[in-house]
Amino acid sequence: MSTDTATPVVQAQGLSVTLGGQRILTGIDLSVHRGEVLALLGANGSGKSTLVRSLLGVVPISDGQVHLFGAPLGPSAPWDRVGYVPQRLPAASGIPATALEVVTSGLLHGRTLRLPRGARGRAMAALHDVGMQDKAQRRVHELSGGQQQRVLIARALVRRPELLVLDEPTSGIDVPTQATFVETVARLHEGGTTVVVILHELGPFAPLIQRAVVLRHGRVAHDGPPPQPRVDHASAHHDHTHAHADPTPPGSGPTLSVEVAP
Repeated sequence: MSTDTATPVVQAQGLSVTLGGQRILTGIDLSVHRGEVLALLGANGSGKSTLVRSLLGVVPISDGQVHLFGAPLGPSAPWDRVGYVPQRLPAASGIPATALEVVTSGLLHGRTLRLPRGARGRAMAALHDVGMQDKAQRRVHELSGGQQQRVLIARALVRRPELLVLDEPTSGIDVPTQATFVETVARLHEGGTTVVVILHELGPFAPLIQRAVVLRHGRVAHDGPPPQPRVDHASAHHDHTHAHADPTPPGSGPTLSVEVAP
């Protein structure tokens, strides 16, 4: 891993995003430093997923700028140092690839189409980390939604990324697997990996979270220690939605393809 600790791993300045004529994010300033575990929190529709996608160049930025490891978004950004786990697979992702092939593809990126030595062993180890080693030869479209999510997690982990970005990674997977995954993330963090994770609630990630950014209506409402949940947050009558959705424009978002990011 790089030893440069002065340059933020992620830096956004004045970041705004407008999709379909609707302003989703407004004036976001965010710096994530090496070794941090940062949680992005907020109600449904607050802009969390759109923020992550804009930081990774998946959705276009209307205003402002983003740098990853000091490089602007684009071909010069070090995508091989980034692992990304999207919230879910797109509906049309029924490709005839095995779990092992999908995870192995995580070792490829825009600047190389040749697998490194030991690629299969690394992919099997990543599948083992998420409890899917026995499904290595299964076609991905034959797996359950939770199992597909674990394959995506393994595809990100196989890179041994310096920056790991997770969009509600424990959604749809069982509690024992959640615990195993959090333990894996903890080990990566101990090894120096920076983690940005979107969460609806802290849950099993709570012991790892060092800092929280809370979004409200597309703006930063809190940046600091993880806030304590309101007493009524778990109530059946508590409204978790905001005025706008957190949309994905047609054709955008990561898929089960060779590249994790542009």
